[in-house]
Amino acid sequence: MSAATLSPAGPGLSARLGRLAVLAAVVLAYAIVFAPIVMVVVTSFFDQEIVTFPPEGLTWRWYLNAWAQRDFARGFLTSLQIALAATAIGVPLGTAAALALVRANIPGRGLISTFLLAPLAVPAIVAGSALYMFYLRAENWLDMDIKATLGGLVAANVLITIPWTVRLVTASLAGLDRAAEEAAANLGARPFTVFRRITLPMLRPGIVAAALFSFVASFENLELNLLLVGPGRTTLPVAMLSYLEFRMDPTLAAVATAQILMVTILMLVTDRFVKLSRIV
Repeated sequence: MSAATLSPAGPGLSARLGRLAVLAAVVLAYAIVFAPIVMVVVTSFFDQEIVTFPPEGLTWRWYLNAWAQRDFARGFLTSLQIALAATAIGVPLGTAAALALVRANIPGRGLISTFLLAPLAVPAIVAGSALYMFYLRAENWLDMDIKATLGGLVAANVLITIPWTVRLVTASLAGLDRAAEEAAANLGARPFTVFRRITLPMLRPGIVAAALFSFVASFENLELNLLLVGPGRTTLPVAMLSYLEFRMDPTLAAVATAQILMVTILMLVTDRFVKLSRIV
């Protein structure tokens, strides 16, 4: 009788323990992901210049100090210009490349896809060093300045925006139902009309997600731009690194918190109109 009584409880107890273990693993994973972000935000309000625990008090003065730093303001504007221009160039090119890879019957599609996605696998500092040497050689050939110019920085960051766009738009195209396109074509619509009225609206979630991730990846990039900036043309991450060489106070935490807030708002606004969970 005891065996009959205990046997049903055994599987139920094991299932509950399994669910608790999965829940604990999920909570631990989220804690590992969000702990650095929480620490940065909390540290930005510490009153003391040298960060110690527990804090001696809380203050807003590091945000005011960050606002007063002209290098941060110039770096923000430069990063914003680069990110907007690189996104405006890279997203259309990446979208066209993704359409060609998925829809066109071209030879070597796998090799071309690997080539377009390769910048995501190459360490950014390696890519930055290679671009720095290429720009030096190109300046000698063309007898013009390329490094530390807005055009040179935008061209370098396009190498980031194109792979993100190809990856996300390709994923969007893979789940696209072509029935509406075929119906429009059968009714006499021209190919460009089908693309403009049918295909492009259905691709909007993937294109918007690609634009968002391209902008963030370009705006926050440090390693790729580190060797390509110059006097008067410094991005915000590089300006933060330069500030760190001379001072170690929570000002950088305040700047990082502002960037986290900006990216969070962008993602929430984007997700309000385009569900990112369907693409990424």
